[in-house]
Amino acid sequence: TVKDSPSVLAKCMAGAQSRSEDEETLGVKDVKRTATQAFGSGVPKRRSSSRSIKRKKFDDELVESSLVKSSSRVKGPPVIEPVRCSGSEPSSSEKKKVHTIKSTLTPPLTMVINPAPITKRVKKSKQPLHVTKDLGRWKPTDDLLLINAVLQTTDLTSVHLGVKFSCRFTLREIKERWYALLYDPVISKLAWQAMRQLHPEAIAAIQSKALFSQNEEALLAKIGSTSQPKLDIFQELLSKHPSVFHPSRTPKSLLVHWQLLKQYYLLDDQSVQPLPKGDQVLNFSDAEQMVDDVKLKESRDEVLEHELMISDRHQKREIRQLEQELPRWQVLVDNITGMSMPDFDNQTLAALRGRMVRYLMRSREITLGRATKDKQIDVDLSLEGPAWKISRKQGIIKLKNNGDFFIANEGRRPIYIDGRPVLSGNKWKLNNNSVVEIAGLRFVFLINLELISLIKAEAAKMTQQ
Repeated sequence: TVKDSPSVLAKCMAGAQSRSEDEETLGVKDVKRTATQAFGSGVPKRRSSSRSIKRKKFDDELVESSLVKSSSRVKGPPVIEPVRCSGSEPSSSEKKKVHTIKSTLTPPLTMVINPAPITKRVKKSKQPLHVTKDLGRWKPTDDLLLINAVLQTTDLTSVHLGVKFSCRFTLREIKERWYALLYDPVISKLAWQAMRQLHPEAIAAIQSKALFSQNEEALLAKIGSTSQPKLDIFQELLSKHPSVFHPSRTPKSLLVHWQLLKQYYLLDDQSVQPLPKGDQVLNFSDAEQMVDDVKLKESRDEVLEHELMISDRHQKREIRQLEQELPRWQVLVDNITGMSMPDFDNQTLAALRGRMVRYLMRSREITLGRATKDKQIDVDLSLEGPAWKISRKQGIIKLKNNGDFFIANEGRRPIYIDGRPVLSGNKWKLNNNSVVEIAGLRFVFLINLELISLIKAEAAKMTQQ
């Protein structure tokens, strides 16, 4: 038995080692199972991509992954029990060792079963959009104007009619804003903070625009309309009634408002005539018939009429002098430009001189136009320049018995005589040195005055006979 004891001890030690390994694996499995039971379904299973490039994780995903890693890493120490051989009972010292080992195992198990509360980031709730939109439209100056006006008049309708805000607010919007300032803590707090940031000068300017209350207007209306009050009277009013008038009132502002009351007949000693009742209402047409037209005519001013007559005489005298000096200036212009009177023979009645060609008129009637193979005319204007816009028979120049020359337009395009257009079918008188323009071609019409004077004299003799 003594010889066999070493082998028995070795077998017992080997069995205890295998048993301790099995119990260790069982203890790890129990720890994992208790961890999953403790967390339960709180940690959702996340599928990870098999791609090599992964996207960045968000905050909530980082928290979940850290929880999964921590749960997988928590492992209890192996449960070691004393080695017992079959048929042997544990001693008291062995029982104490097992008890101490079990007591050391309890703390990590309790930590796994009762995990610490998970702290997550809580986003602050944003304010509703209508609040920010409302605050953006209503400026702090508008809020201050609204508060001052309501305190003065206690009537939102008069505030809507009398206060000039930065925007055109409707009566409904003003009411909603006033109720929001009263009962909405968020809007009232923001508006109060914005108003406190205003400059003192801006606040003083807004308070000076406060509406006048009924009590203030009643005190101002007692001042007579016939009197001419000065600033001292209004200063006395302010000193006597400090509780009635707004703190921002000045004597000058009271004087301006009193003038407005006087303008609209709102003073105590003023009365507005009532409109007639019934059918006696006067309309515009009846009033127009009652107006006397004779009274509307302006009276004659003899002095003004005499001055106008004298100035008219002076102007007519100057016009006559200019007409007399015109031939002298014409001679000077002709000498400078080289357009002096040409040498006419006894057969030439007039000449149509252009820049390149001069056409002589030796009969009482000539035709102007563009010559073609089929039709020949007296004056071919194509010799002067491009005449493709001119009609084949553009016009006729004719001398009458009284010695006057006339041009008649028979083409499509107008003929300009001294800048005046002569349309198709019309005629115009030609004078000496008249400028004739046809489709961009300009000519000067020159008259043989000596021959024409002889023709006029013969015509006068014929009429006398």
